[in-house]
Amino acid sequence: MSVAYINARVIDPASGVDHPARTSGGVLTDGTKIIAMGPDIFNGGRPDDAEIVDCDGAVLAPGLVDMRVDFCEPGNEHKEDIQSGSHAAAAGGVTAVVTLPDTMPPIDDASVLEFVARRARDAKLVKVFAYATVTRGGDSDEIVEMGLLKEAGAVAFTDGRRSVANAKTLSRALKYALAFDTLIVQHAEEPSLSAGGVMQSGELSTRLGLPGIPREAETIMLDRDISLVRMTGGRYHAAHVSTAEGVARIRAAKAEGLRVTCDTAPPYFALNELAVGEYRTFAKLSPPLRSEDDRQAVVEGLADGTIDCIASDHFPQDQESKRLPFELAEFGSSGLESLLALTLELVHNGHLSLPDALAKVTSAPSELLKLPTGRLAAGAAADLVIFDPNRPTRIEPDTFISKSKNSPFDGRLVQGRVIRTVVDGRTIHTIDS
Repeated sequence: MSVAYINARVIDPASGVDHPARTSGGVLTDGTKIIAMGPDIFNGGRPDDAEIVDCDGAVLAPGLVDMRVDFCEPGNEHKEDIQSGSHAAAAGGVTAVVTLPDTMPPIDDASVLEFVARRARDAKLVKVFAYATVTRGGDSDEIVEMGLLKEAGAVAFTDGRRSVANAKTLSRALKYALAFDTLIVQHAEEPSLSAGGVMQSGELSTRLGLPGIPREAETIMLDRDISLVRMTGGRYHAAHVSTAEGVARIRAAKAEGLRVTCDTAPPYFALNELAVGEYRTFAKLSPPLRSEDDRQAVVEGLADGTIDCIASDHFPQDQESKRLPFELAEFGSSGLESLLALTLELVHNGHLSLPDALAKVTSAPSELLKLPTGRLAAGAAADLVIFDPNRPTRIEPDTFISKSKNSPFDGRLVQGRVIRTVVDGRTIHTIDS
């Protein structure tokens, strides 16, 4: 049926649209598609058979596109599965996700891709896309059949939370991927430097008596990888960039004209290593929380466009995996349900305009991965989020829909609340506004 969304501030970062809220304007959908949008589309009246949704001045934007999540299925469904993860995504205003391939078994075969796609169809919630591994098993030097996997639906290739450590293997992968104009996504961390480390190396880790991961683990890997991009001409994306030097390396590579992009996650622009406090395992992340100087550099990289996208880096863990001594606890946290509110901090703090911040979580990842998502336009999928950017709330992991109830932002006061999430014209999440 037709749905008329009226009295909404309509923002589409992909086209530069930012229309003020009017009862005469908004977005009109019919079935799964958007059929019209604009400030005056209802001047001549609304369709007689349309359902009217009065947004009461809230923002209506494309549904968020989260390019880095872990739904843990198959293999670790006790931590998260596609059903629970999709519900969590919808609660966070996310209408499309790209899930990592380091499952059990890993996504290095078309049959596992089809399993994920089938489970997503059964859930009938958010759109679930998937990466495939770069190497067989996600931890070898044998490159997967990229052509077959891309044909089966893989949107890009990554070994997930493992780096492709062998330089020859990565160079071959970058060349091979050129044939399919596809992206290689790297967890940029030199494994021999980071091995055994559990937090940022420095004064705090020394005081706490915890083994550290130096920031050079990121920059050394980026230096090597950028050299390989220069050599091969391949497309390369650095995931969750977290250091000032890492941002500087990406900025220089872009200035050189190399096909290099990157993303970051909210912990790296909204927290620093002090969040570890007295062995607070909810703040044990990979890469680790960095220094305040690093955090500020990440914010600057987002503001000047060096950092292309923001992803939640949703890496859910069960309570038994986090409520352990710091060195034994697993890395990771839940991030889907706090992604929008934390991204909005960049707006409230004056670093980005609202359209520019939304671009980082809608049109930018969609364009990077060539997904049919992330924009409002006639003929586009009716994937929408309606939210109040100023509504105060508190991040309370105990209320998360995700199976994972841990977050380094536990108790943080934020502004921004999702009111309604719509996928292909179906409302899949709503709250009383």
